[in-house]
Amino acid sequence: MKTISSVVEQYIKSKPFLLSSLSQGIINLTSLARIMMPELEAHLGKDVKQGAVVMSLKRLSEELDFKINYKISKVLKNIGEITVRSSLTDFTYTISDTLLDNQAKLISEINKQQDIFYTSSRGVNETNIVTSTSVDHIVEAIFKNEKLTHKIENLSSITVKLPQENISTPGVYYYIFQRLAWEGIIIHEVISTTNEFTIIVSDDQIDVAFKVIKDLKNVFD
Repeated sequence: MKTISSVVEQYIKSKPFLLSSLSQGIINLTSLARIMMPELEAHLGKDVKQGAVVMSLKRLSEELDFKINYKISKVLKNIGEITVRSSLTDFTYTISDTLLDNQAKLISEINKQQDIFYTSSRGVNETNIVTSTSVDHIVEAIFKNEKLTHKIENLSSITVKLPQENISTPGVYYYIFQRLAWEGIIIHEVISTTNEFTIIVSDDQIDVAFKVIKDLKNVFD
């Protein structure tokens, strides 16, 4: 049997930005309840008192405040080294039988040079390669027979080292990417390992993106 609390919770959890705003206590619960009423009544098939919705929202906001502030904050306050690199190019190739061999050739070639940025991720249908712009000519020569679907230049990367607690704390990546989205940051690529993640953004957004991530340590103070 559906209850007011369960329907309220489902409504809020289906709207990520609303969920976060509620957890931070920046929403007028009475006004929100009034907006929600028609949809809640349709789900429950009966009239709902606004006061009951407000109480459900209050309980949910307190629960969310605990989950986010006391768990995620422990991870964010212990963010480690933040590394920024500029002058990058993002290549996307369609998966082929020869792609891995060519990647091996590329890695062997760029290992001969110092201070070259390289990262790659492989999906089901395509492979992404991000390298220093200075080796674009090498990438293009080695992959000349591969199908290039995208090439984006004038990019920068931010690599963030996370504490080990991040693997057992739900919502860490959601919270970080939400803050970036709020600032209008367009993330071209995301590459992650167990305790690190790298985002690729345009050069003209790198300063704002860096500030957002750096300020995460203080967001719950």
